[in-house]
Amino acid sequence: MFQNVVNFIAGAAPFLAQYGHYIVIAVLTLLLAVIVAFFLSPETNNPKSATAATKPAPQDDASKVPPTLATDKGEHPLAEFENEKPDPELAPPLHAADTPQIPYDFARVSEKDMIARSETFYQQMNKRRSIRHFSTDPVPLEVINNIIKTAGTSPSGAHSEPWTFVVVRDPQLKAKVRDIVEQEEYTNYDRRMGDKWVNDLKFVRTTHEKPYLEDAPYIILVFKQAYHIGPDGHKYIHYYYEMSTAIACGILVAAIHNAGLVTVTTTPLNAGSALRSLLGRPDNEKAMLLLPVGYPSRDATVPAVSRKPLNDIMVLK
Repeated sequence: MFQNVVNFIAGAAPFLAQYGHYIVIAVLTLLLAVIVAFFLSPETNNPKSATAATKPAPQDDASKVPPTLATDKGEHPLAEFENEKPDPELAPPLHAADTPQIPYDFARVSEKDMIARSETFYQQMNKRRSIRHFSTDPVPLEVINNIIKTAGTSPSGAHSEPWTFVVVRDPQLKAKVRDIVEQEEYTNYDRRMGDKWVNDLKFVRTTHEKPYLEDAPYIILVFKQAYHIGPDGHKYIHYYYEMSTAIACGILVAAIHNAGLVTVTTTPLNAGSALRSLLGRPDNEKAMLLLPVGYPSRDATVPAVSRKPLNDIMVLK
């Protein structure tokens, strides 16, 4: 055995003498590459990542980003507020974990009454139309107060109630709101919206001019809040603030109609920042909807369109 090894070395000696230095260089190069790769690896620079890599990925964890209506593209729910992104870990829960649970006060009604009440409410709401011609007749403020209180009963993520309803009744302030909206609407109709969008709206006879913003006795501007600053100075994040405020807007519209008044839902496209500044709202709020509220004018008209039947909007499984 030993003699075989000696014979192999003796036979390889000429080869090693001629090419040995190349072999040494190759081995040293490989060793150096292994050392460099080791020190540049993320696991070496960040021990936590190496530990995390051994853990199974969570099944229902979207990178710990709180879900919201605006996250279908994976965006953080506060992305639209740019530099204002509060860390939810900095603030304690908005409502304590030991909040008392109380009995729910519920009075069950008969099936006959349920059917009658639901049919009556449907028939009432089916008369609701979007009105763009308003009377200047005054409306009691108490009615508006009750309408806002009703909208405030809306459900919200973690009961954060992420909305502010700004009621404008001052004539000069209404004129300024109209001026801001019409300036932006002119640009919208002229350039931003495009011919298709503008043509699709022609049946409602709407333009960039919004005289109803001054004619209606009230304008309600709905602001959504991504978060709020508590008395303790903490930033409290509002989960599902887009969806929560949208639901509140639906209840608001129903409450307006139920009170015997009319409105039209107006989205302040590109006018939000100017409206927020005009009304003195903080940076954590963004204008979501603008609704003139009052009585219809005597010559008010609406398009002769109908609503989809039940079998087109409901699927029963």
